[in-house]
Amino acid sequence: MEAILIDCVQKSLRHFMYSNAIFISHRLCAQFPSEGNLQLLASCYLQSNQAYAAYNVLKGTQMDQSRYLFALSCFQMDLLSEAEAALCPANAEVPNGAAGHYLLGLIYRYTDKRESAVHHFNQALFMDPLMWVAYEELCVLGAAEEATSVYGEAAALCIKNQYINCATSPSPNSSAENCNLVAARHCESSDASPRQLRHMQGLKDIAGNHHGSSMFGGAGVQLINSGPSNISFYDTPSPMATQMSSVAPPPLCRNVLPNGPNLGTLNADSAPKSTVNSTIQAPRRKFVDEGKLRKISGRLFSDSAPRRSSRLSSEASVNANANVVSGNGTSNTSKFLGGSKLNPMAFRAMTARKGQSWANENIDEGIRNDVLDDSRLNVTSPTSCSSPGIEAKSYEPEAANFTVGGLVISGSKVVSGALEILTLLRVLGDGYRLACLYRCQDALDTYLKLPHNHYNTGWVLSQVGKAYFELVDYSEAERAFSLARQITPYCLEGMDIYSTALYHLQEDMKLSYLAQELISTDRLAPQSWCAMGNCYSLQKDHETALKNFQRAVQLNPRFAYAHTLCGHEYVALEDFENGIKCYQSALRFDTRHYNAWYGLGMIYLRQEKFQFSEHHFRMAFQINPRSSVILSYLGTALHASQRSEEALVIMQKAILADKKSPLPLYQKANILLSMEKFDEALEVLEELKESSPCESSVYALMGNIFKRRNMHDKAMLHYGIALNLKPSATDAATIKAAIEKLHVPDEIEDNL
Repeated sequence: MEAILIDCVQKSLRHFMYSNAIFISHRLCAQFPSEGNLQLLASCYLQSNQAYAAYNVLKGTQMDQSRYLFALSCFQMDLLSEAEAALCPANAEVPNGAAGHYLLGLIYRYTDKRESAVHHFNQALFMDPLMWVAYEELCVLGAAEEATSVYGEAAALCIKNQYINCATSPSPNSSAENCNLVAARHCESSDASPRQLRHMQGLKDIAGNHHGSSMFGGAGVQLINSGPSNISFYDTPSPMATQMSSVAPPPLCRNVLPNGPNLGTLNADSAPKSTVNSTIQAPRRKFVDEGKLRKISGRLFSDSAPRRSSRLSSEASVNANANVVSGNGTSNTSKFLGGSKLNPMAFRAMTARKGQSWANENIDEGIRNDVLDDSRLNVTSPTSCSSPGIEAKSYEPEAANFTVGGLVISGSKVVSGALEILTLLRVLGDGYRLACLYRCQDALDTYLKLPHNHYNTGWVLSQVGKAYFELVDYSEAERAFSLARQITPYCLEGMDIYSTALYHLQEDMKLSYLAQELISTDRLAPQSWCAMGNCYSLQKDHETALKNFQRAVQLNPRFAYAHTLCGHEYVALEDFENGIKCYQSALRFDTRHYNAWYGLGMIYLRQEKFQFSEHHFRMAFQINPRSSVILSYLGTALHASQRSEEALVIMQKAILADKKSPLPLYQKANILLSMEKFDEALEVLEELKESSPCESSVYALMGNIFKRRNMHDKAMLHYGIALNLKPSATDAATIKAAIEKLHVPDEIEDNL
């Protein structure tokens, strides 16, 4: 009855029938009240986004899988201290291997324990090199190593060891996460690279933080209240199949031969003679703890002598079966991933999703209950070995051929496949790391190394769009995001940045259409409400825009960009106090969100608190040293603090950072005017007039220079040109006031 109920629950989960799974799980726990069944019930609640129910079900449980699921439910409810306590009890290891370390890293990140977060993300990546979300977190924290060192040959060997240890695990119920832990410890005990040794000893100490969060999946569970950019899922093993006790249960030996029992695995005294498909009770054998390396025991079995002939005959059948299966294995063709530059805007009609770990399966598939073949039974059966030497030899075929995704393939093909995957991840990792360091042009060049079928995916094109956005090339950013929308119209990755790019381009129709599309796609996503808020902000309806941004914050309190957009709207409404609070909230969730530092600097600059303004602009500059806008306003703050020489140096850096931007040239001319270097200021403005001939402020500033030089005719000419270019009402009033005082001496004007 218990097995049928468990199967019914897992079948319901596979078909996303969560209500039915919860109902049957309650019947299961009522009839068979065990902690393993409680784990299954909690998993059902978590998959249906009922974290509070899972929290109450698992409260007070002690098993490793229970602690992990309990911590996951606490994390969803923002009970970070309880989640940390569940994952890190005294003298106990983090449960669920790489997944547990990743969750613990997220907890430390949100509790401002940055060094601990970096350490656990490194541990997760070391245990499972294909856990892309852990590398993403390290990148956005500014603590990632180069992808070449992370996704190297050591990672390929680690992946191979995972599958080998899963294939040779003494228990068929061993979970994928436990196999990751076994493989990681095998790497520790074998030839570890210097990077792996640093991770083992906990010597990593790199600084940083990031703008977004990840979507974290446990047992196929999606976390809410996390950031926009890291949306990934990976599953943890099924709680029922993996009982986290100190001693693993013995494997069940089944008859799989169609013509009769497998004589090599049957006990001669208890072998059934009437039924072929009956289940045979496995003989006694010692096992080490789960997560430990399986060591071949030197102890001789008491019944080994009578079975030597049967063992030898079955060993011969193992070799024969292995040869047959290996001949039918499928191979992964390797493909060179470097090469020529690709057209960044060419695309194919295909879809893709974000990189996931290799264990991303349904909840009941996290446990590899594969049907064992004859060779598997013969190899792992304890009654088939009479000496340690013979037992070691019997594992040679298993090491050469093992199961991956239901197919039996050779170890060499696994290594080649792993290297192919890691080659791809190296390019993606380098591009993402460079983008997080705001080396955007280098990131774009790196993404061009991808083959067409990977470059033309929604995720990559969204990253390309973000890179162009940071380079203040809004037209190219809009083009890349538009292609991403065509390929994956259901994906909201980067759509908040896309809407801001359309805002800067003044594309009100496109922005309105995008906002409506996103709301109809997912009205519970913060990116949708950010796009809607940008649409209203472009129409100068700042109060309605603020309400939309606050809705985004309500949906995801950890979404730093939404907090920053709220701050921008408060500044537009001249509510500086609430604007400061919003920017500080953004920095509380992401200290590397340079937009919030920039926003605080702008507020203090307008309040004439120049020292505070300089400090916040410098903090933004340390995070993004290639932004000409930040450099320009940093120079402005220095100039306002009567440090004009330093300001000129900063302005020159801003001009070199972005030669197309008119802002640093205009600010440089302003500084030169205040230093009474009129000729140099006019030279800068003449250069600026060629690149921006329709900027009224340029002609107004030239009029001020001619007025200071008592060249009233030229001053009047430039003031008139500035008014003809239809400046804003404030600028127009300032220009008219300057015309009225054109013949008033500067000394008298200053007194007035």
